[in-house]
Amino acid sequence: MSKMKEIRIEKITMNIGSGKDTGRLEKAMKLLEMLTSMKPVKTFSKKRIPAWGLRPGMPIGCKVTVRRGADELLKRLLDAVEFKLDGKQFDDYGTFSFGIHEYIDVGGLEYDPEIGIMGLQVCVTLERRGYRIKRRKMLKTTPGKKHIIKKQDALEFIQSNFKVRVEA
Repeated sequence: MSKMKEIRIEKITMNIGSGKDTGRLEKAMKLLEMLTSMKPVKTFSKKRIPAWGLRPGMPIGCKVTVRRGADELLKRLLDAVEFKLDGKQFDDYGTFSFGIHEYIDVGGLEYDPEIGIMGLQVCVTLERRGYRIKRRKMLKTTPGKKHIIKKQDALEFIQSNFKVRVEA
């Protein structure tokens, strides 16, 4: 296989929604920092939803993006879901997402009474070499049709590299 066709992990994005509860938001930020040893950023609401008590600019969650060491982290996170994913969790462009119900399922983390029980969402983005042309400043363009990662490519990558069982 050509080096340009090899699939790799671009990034892992983890987020926790807390709603308007600021105490839960601080616990979520502490959990993400404990999990990744990186400082998470707060996410803010963009719309006003009176039924939920939300207004624009209100902090409602936090997220962290991991690029270095993503392989090891993904192994720990997949272990929390017992290396089982559903085919519906993959999209058509090489991205898949899954949720972890309780952070204590992740290897290397123990229960912290200050945080309590909390879950998180994990989104993994896959890419091939040459995808930089989508993000560069000058002459942005899209990769060719044969270079784009399809759902089947992502399934094969995750099954062969991480021994994940994907159920239809």
